[in-house]
Amino acid sequence: MSGSGPSLPGEVVNIDIVVATIRDSSTEALLRDLQRMRNRVKYVWPVPETLPVDTDVIFCDLVPDLPSRLPWLPGEPKAALVALMAPGMAADLDLLRKTAPEAVLHRPFTTAAVLSSLLLARSRFTYERRLRGRLTKLDGTLRSMRSVERAKTILMNTRKLDEEEAYGFLRRQAMERRVSVGAIAAAIVDSNDLIG
Repeated sequence: MSGSGPSLPGEVVNIDIVVATIRDSSTEALLRDLQRMRNRVKYVWPVPETLPVDTDVIFCDLVPDLPSRLPWLPGEPKAALVALMAPGMAADLDLLRKTAPEAVLHRPFTTAAVLSSLLLARSRFTYERRLRGRLTKLDGTLRSMRSVERAKTILMNTRKLDEEEAYGFLRRQAMERRVSVGAIAAAIVDSNDLIG
């Protein structure tokens, strides 16, 4: 591992990692590998009632009540999760689905498997976070477009404007107030809803 240190991908070095698994020789190897990657590693056992959210990656045994120990379920994950499996442990597919880990790592842990699972977990986590950000932005854009359409309809009905004039009115108001057209449209829709 030390020879490959400088060539490690940036997403797997200098990060905060929590390891929650029974301590044995395989766990010691896991901890050493993670520390060799220049990560800040915190070991906890037994698995805490609530896993921490102030970390980048959590390596945790796939315990039966793991979903209740993840404070973000349901919702947006706060850390990448790597589910740890005991040797010969049959995969509880329903439990895996409920916990939605970014990667799964089977004992005994090898250096290559640790690096692969860490890289996969970080990559998937950051990719999904970007996707959620884009969805949030698209949702906001869609809401704004709906407000603009409703505001244009309100202006067309109350001020007897055509569609182009109504949009021009929204744009002028937005420029004068130095806000977005969507903000002006939302204000018009809100005030119309209040007045009835």
